[in-house]
Amino acid sequence: MFWRRRTARGVFLTLSALLFALYFFHLSADFPNHSPWMDWAKYTDEGWYGDAAIRHFALGHWYVRGDFNPAAALPVWPLVEGLLFRFTGVGIVPARALVVSVFGLTLLCSYVFLSRALRITRGPQAAVSLAPAAAVLLLVANPFCYAFMRMAILEPLLILLTLLSLLVASTVAPFAPGRARRLLPPLLLGCLLPLMVLTKTTAIFLLPSIAWMLASRCGFQLRLLLRWGAVAATSGLGLWLLYFGFFVRPRFLEDYRYLFSANAYTGITLATAADVLLNTMRDGRWMGSLLFPLALLGAGATLLWPRLRANPAAMSLLLWALGYMCFLAYHNNLQPRYYLVVAVPLTLLLTLVVELAWTRKTPGVERPGPGGAFLLSTRIASASVAALLLVALALDARVTLSYVRRPEYTFLTAARRIETLVNAERAHSRLLLSISGSDLSLMTGLPSICDDFGTLELEERVALYKPGWYVSWNQVDDDKMDALTPQYHLERIAAFPALDDPDRNLIILYRLDPAAGYHSPVHRRRQPLPRSLVSKLGQQPSVNQLQH
Repeated sequence: MFWRRRTARGVFLTLSALLFALYFFHLSADFPNHSPWMDWAKYTDEGWYGDAAIRHFALGHWYVRGDFNPAAALPVWPLVEGLLFRFTGVGIVPARALVVSVFGLTLLCSYVFLSRALRITRGPQAAVSLAPAAAVLLLVANPFCYAFMRMAILEPLLILLTLLSLLVASTVAPFAPGRARRLLPPLLLGCLLPLMVLTKTTAIFLLPSIAWMLASRCGFQLRLLLRWGAVAATSGLGLWLLYFGFFVRPRFLEDYRYLFSANAYTGITLATAADVLLNTMRDGRWMGSLLFPLALLGAGATLLWPRLRANPAAMSLLLWALGYMCFLAYHNNLQPRYYLVVAVPLTLLLTLVVELAWTRKTPGVERPGPGGAFLLSTRIASASVAALLLVALALDARVTLSYVRRPEYTFLTAARRIETLVNAERAHSRLLLSISGSDLSLMTGLPSICDDFGTLELEERVALYKPGWYVSWNQVDDDKMDALTPQYHLERIAAFPALDDPDRNLIILYRLDPAAGYHSPVHRRRQPLPRSLVSKLGQQPSVNQLQH
């Protein structure tokens, strides 16, 4: 049995390494066209959240007053990208190679985390466990991970930092000899927590998972938990306050607040709660039509089976997934990329549950029911789930390999043709105005500002920065036309097919020729829309209600 398991583990890890190597192929290709995931991030987010690094090298400064500057609140990813760009230059390939490398570290941390969890639970028997290698293979073969772990977005780094935090929390030793040995893990955890929040603010929904791991290391003794939790919380909060007090508050407080005001809404109400929760669970199938139901079974088993509830790693992974699902339901903006943060812990949890269900009773943990019959039933169930996982693995690997074999470059081709046309008119400003401007800057190096988000109204930003070109998808929206036509005449220059969204599959380049007799307006700050006025389509009051 030992040698068979060791051979199977070697095969799993070899296949994982081969599949992971394929992630570095065709890095400049489109997000897979005609995939099940229609996500807005493929038009915008890679540029938006790395914009500070892009502008630092393209313009000489990272901050553009009045425009969208998310780095004020989310500085970690642009700092990491900026360090890379210092050696490679700005480009889509280095940015995506960086995020694939982050995914590689996530796979390594996943393997170490599960191995450590099983070693604590099973002792020497963990040396022949297949769960860590199986989890790595399931993740790297998953086409959902292939599509989103190759995008320079925030979620992959958030996942890595969460895994690192759980690993550090699992090493806390309240009774270890030596003060330094006891203090180092909580202090290190206190450094990781603000890094998570400054990578993506939704990290606060993952903190209960880390707190549970810390509590388990303290034996669920409140006194110990408060002592070592206070060390981690105080150091983490102190670092965040230093950042906010010395960097954000003096100069960038408006941009910091704007990021939250632009996203400060919820689509869930008492009347819509049932539908929202149903949609949130249903869309989890994006991580795999077979893998997700199996993962839900694993989550249910963790809640119902005392042996699994007693496992700190299993409960931490479950709280990770549940915490982020709560954010998804509250936010009610069910973009596929958000589910990436759920897919990783659920995959790890599923393999851990199958492994623990197959193995014998853990010493010190009571097993319910008649011993022999219960053990036989759990082994049959775990063997059935393992067989289904092999089927899911084969299906997922087939889809992933199809994406590798058939890359498309429509977005990159359009970006380069836009660059050629813009550079050809040397007397005209090279500044682009576009919702996808930051992505175009990442691909071409052309300077850009956003036509959608910003602390100044669009009309004022246009008057302030005087862009020479406007890039839209499929059409010019009415609000954009209203802001541009008083100042510019839009001359359509070219159109290029790109990507696959029916509403955004044609990228159009307009030259902005100044309109005669225009005077710049007095600058006024953009005010966030009051939450009481925010409504979704179909929720607007009728004319009679307004008159009343």
